[in-house]
Amino acid sequence: MQSLETLTREARDLADGRWTTPAEAEVARQMQICNGCRYCEGFCAVFPAMTRRLEFARADVHQLANLCHNCGACYHACQYAPPHEFAINVPQAMARVRVQTYADHAWPPALGRLYRRNGLTLALALAAALALFLALAAASRGGLWGVSGERSSFYDVFPHNLLVGLFAPVFGCVALALGMGALRFWRGVTPATSGAPLSAPAAAEAAHDVLRLKYLDGGHGEGCHNDDDAYTLSRRRAHHLTFYGFMLCFAATSVATLMHYLLGQAAPYDLPSLPKLLGGTGGLSLMAGTAGLWRLNRRRHPALGDAAQKPMDLGFIALLFLTAASGMALWACRGMPAQTLVLCLHLGAVMALFLTLPYGKFAHAVYRTAALLRHAVEKRQPNPVGLGDE
Repeated sequence: MQSLETLTREARDLADGRWTTPAEAEVARQMQICNGCRYCEGFCAVFPAMTRRLEFARADVHQLANLCHNCGACYHACQYAPPHEFAINVPQAMARVRVQTYADHAWPPALGRLYRRNGLTLALALAAALALFLALAAASRGGLWGVSGERSSFYDVFPHNLLVGLFAPVFGCVALALGMGALRFWRGVTPATSGAPLSAPAAAEAAHDVLRLKYLDGGHGEGCHNDDDAYTLSRRRAHHLTFYGFMLCFAATSVATLMHYLLGQAAPYDLPSLPKLLGGTGGLSLMAGTAGLWRLNRRRHPALGDAAQKPMDLGFIALLFLTAASGMALWACRGMPAQTLVLCLHLGAVMALFLTLPYGKFAHAVYRTAALLRHAVEKRQPNPVGLGDE
């Protein structure tokens, strides 16, 4: 039976907002032990940030959890990892808190629970349902095969204004939900990270770290651990291919939009047009990156993450791959009888991806960027405890 003193301390911690869930309390416990050891201090941003604290309130835990890149280096180096009685497993503990921060700061707040329901089956079922709906709509307008598939313009199947009317509101809601979630997170962790405003040098450093995926190098430049003790840069490379492939596809859509509305040049575009070059390169990069991430995720050592999050991770990876693959297939099928059917599949995958972006794995890119920005700000301030060295 717990002593009255223990119960009183826990009640005070809850009242002070230091932690409110077992996952947060576990991260705080492990950070207290790590703060006394500091063997992993140079591995990533988590440990220098840790040394600036003697206690770990809820906002501190949220900030540190989103700084963690889950490379696994600290777990493999730790002398207190299981089966030691201290049971230190920072990657797993941080992963459990990270998904909680997404739910806690989600906007609208009532939709935060979707993070726990956004899995592989749901993602693929949503894409299939949307593709079927579009296919039925196309069939009602003249068929899915043969004559309708031989049209050279996708707008002959679905008018441009109809597609804009479908996707623009969804994109706007996605941007709003992610932006509000990031703002709520920023406001929550700012007091715990010195409270100083963002400066240009801090923003530049954080952008450099984000764009290079600096902390996926394992702290020594040789990469992350995966299913054994060997270092590998595969995870970093797959993330780079996925991230930049996604950004190239987004750039292709943005350029095509400008060409349509400013220059009066309507799709479809042919090589060597800029939308085609950006979209083709981005699609191939996205396919290669997501295929690599899927393989690495399936082989990832179970101790290096939270098994409950695997369906959400795999669902996001699958939708990204399906979006890229169907886009490339649509390019190849242009003017062929299968064009309309492939177009419905592609549009269904894109819509499903958009609908799940604010409440799936994509959120980690937004929250991690915000955490790195706050870390870059905090490290430029005097160390409040006078310990450690950055």
